Amino acid sequence: MTQSIDVINAKILIVDDQESNVQLLEQLLQAEGYSQVSATMRPQDVYALHQANAYDLILLDLQMPLMDGFQVMEALKTSTTDPYLPVIVLTAQPGHKLRALQAGAKDFVSKPFDLVEVKTRIRNMLEVRMLHKRLADFNKVLEQTVQERTAELRESEARYRSLTELAADWYWEQDEHGNFTKVCGPVVGLLGIQPATTDSTPTPLDDQGWDDADRQTLRAAIAAREPFLDFIVHRSTPNGKTESYRVSGEPMFSTRGRFTGYRGIGVETLSGT
Repeated sequence: MTQSIDVINAKILIVDDQESNVQLLEQLLQAEGYSQVSATMRPQDVYALHQANAYDLILLDLQMPLMDGFQVMEALKTSTTDPYLPVIVLTAQPGHKLRALQAGAKDFVSKPFDLVEVKTRIRNMLEVRMLHKRLADFNKVLEQTVQERTAELRESEARYRSLTELAADWYWEQDEHGNFTKVCGPVVGLLGIQPATTDSTPTPLDDQGWDDADRQTLRAAIAAREPFLDFIVHRSTPNGKTESYRVSGEPMFSTRGRFTGYRGIGVETLSGT
């Protein structure tokens, strides 16, 4: 029902240098209920009229003085209103049909007019045109929605990072291979862990004095893609002290469900000699 209303309210321009043809098409369209029909016998005005009105359909005669239909279509192609060229050409020359379609026309009507054919081709053309406009509108809304959701996601991620940094001594991320890709917090320098970059090799936990049993338990949880909360890990420092940290983490997945790594936080709990 909505599409029928859209078609009836479509903006149509008739372009023909013969007044009798203009009147015939106007009467035909009005009888079919089309409410926004206009006409011109000056092909040189078509570009400006289309720029101002963004017609849904242009019925264009090919054989006109001063400027023929092919020249009009070339001018319309430079229109900034819409790259879609909603033109049905009107011609008494069978040999012009293929050339007109190659020039950008969407359809053609032969002269003398078969009124049933004219009505059918106009209706079909307008239905396609309305679907094209709806798709364009939908794409605009979709693009705007994606931009808004992306901005919301970035803002949410920034808040998350801020909160985790406030609530923990360090924040970390690992890739799917277990390499640290992001580490931040005041304890990073003490632990000696550095994220992987294009210019450096990531620092493995094995070389930092971490308890082997703790590491094995933690690795098992990571291998199972399980989250872990307040897991206690121990570390022996080069000067003989033992440090303990409470670590929490969760697996990360792409939008397609592929495992991409882990992220989490760590807090120093106690130190001993």
